[in-house]
Amino acid sequence: GRVEFKMDKTANLGVGIGKRSFTPAQILENAQAVLDAVGKSKPASFKGGQYIKSVALSSSMSPGVRIASAEFSKF
Repeated sequence: GRVEFKMDKTANLGVGIGKRSFTPAQILENAQAVLDAVGKSKPASFKGGQYIKSVALSSSMSPGVRIASAEFSKF
């Protein structure tokens, strides 16, 4: 349905994209929806470099796994 996200003081986003019961396909679909929503929310006044610099996926209490930049380089 809808994607809600909020930025902290250091420009990091923390967004829930799934639960343990979700299939890998559902988590992938949700992750792509989040990346699209964040990319589309880029302000028109943004000039210069890459809007999304890095993406990591993790569960609540585990280390993050970096996502390849090819997935979000269009933003």
